[in-house]
Amino acid sequence: MFGLFKENVLIAIDSIKAQLLRTILTIVIIGIGIWSLVGILSAVAALENTIAGSFSSMGANTFNLQRYDFNTNTRDGGKRQKVNPIINYNEIRAFVDDYDYPNTQTSISFLGTGQAEIKFGSKKTDPEVQVFGVNENYIANTGAEIDRGRAFNFFDIKNNNRVCLIGADFLKNLFNDTDPINQSISIRGVSFKVIGILASQGSSFGDKKDLRVLMPIQNARGLFTQPNINYTISVMVNDKKWMKEAEDRAIITFRNIRGLSPVEEENFAIERSEDLINRVASLTGVLETAAWIISIITILGSSIALMNIMLVSVTDRTREIGVRKALGAKKSTILTQFFIETIVIGQIGCLLGILLGIVTGIIFAQAVDFEYALPWSAIISSVIISLIVAVIAGSYPASKAAGLDPIESLRYE
Repeated sequence: MFGLFKENVLIAIDSIKAQLLRTILTIVIIGIGIWSLVGILSAVAALENTIAGSFSSMGANTFNLQRYDFNTNTRDGGKRQKVNPIINYNEIRAFVDDYDYPNTQTSISFLGTGQAEIKFGSKKTDPEVQVFGVNENYIANTGAEIDRGRAFNFFDIKNNNRVCLIGADFLKNLFNDTDPINQSISIRGVSFKVIGILASQGSSFGDKKDLRVLMPIQNARGLFTQPNINYTISVMVNDKKWMKEAEDRAIITFRNIRGLSPVEEENFAIERSEDLINRVASLTGVLETAAWIISIITILGSSIALMNIMLVSVTDRTREIGVRKALGAKKSTILTQFFIETIVIGQIGCLLGILLGIVTGIIFAQAVDFEYALPWSAIISSVIISLIVAVIAGSYPASKAAGLDPIESLRYE
């Protein structure tokens, strides 16, 4: 039994070699379908991993009061972005003073500039550094971590100490072999002592999180005095079960600060960290669906191509089939041989598509600085799909070959 199967495999391989050009074209068509599936899902997986890495440490017990509302309902049932008035400094100070929900901590922050030039001795960075003004709770509430040194404490913020935290990229771009801790850097001509280095967070969507400087909020306000600065308030609740009550209290507190009457809608947004993750997940879900649709259409075309090449193969090898039947070959033997040919072609095309998809995913992840991960579900699905396609596409040609009359086949020219 095994010897017969081995013989069929060898015959199938010889047949594939004899029709090399048609076989290669079919393999390429199948490979393109698998490539599109694995490639797109690799890119989506890289996107998901990067976003999950950015927000996982924030957990589900943090919410923000912010200017932009991404969940405003439209008349047709969709969502749109609503731009509210800026949250100014007086409002955040009032919120910090008035918000008294137990077991919470509030962080306040603003982006001073995204184009700062940082100097250390005779060296300086390109003018692309983000500088944030923050309070002592910013690190904990945003899920950032300190790799070396320490974070801000209450007295750093209260006394407006000229200290700062720097991103991981400064180690190689500015300090090289020098230990940054307790060194002084210059920002707009003002000296700040480095007290800590942030753990690397990578970058996503062009946001270089490792190329940023954090400083006490009052120091930042003194350096960056542009009008209409927008602030962000972040509240962390120690126990998730109190999240809804903490949010409701925050809404009431900020409505009072803005003097809104009971009939007026909020002119600010409140968003949980998990809402942002869910919104991105819905986007990646759409991309995954698109990948499957594109791949199924392409693979359907490849299955038709595979069926056609096998029908041509049956026609070209009619005399061969007749000879084999005349010598005693059973229908099942002929059927198995053609099935093996289609499966071999399908799996080679699958392997080609998987390799191209993985390479595409790696190149994409490196180009946009995402965290790459093998899309195992897509790879396993590709193997199964290509096997099913091969079986379906080979069924009719194999049945036709097995059903040929040996006498008529021997007469075929």
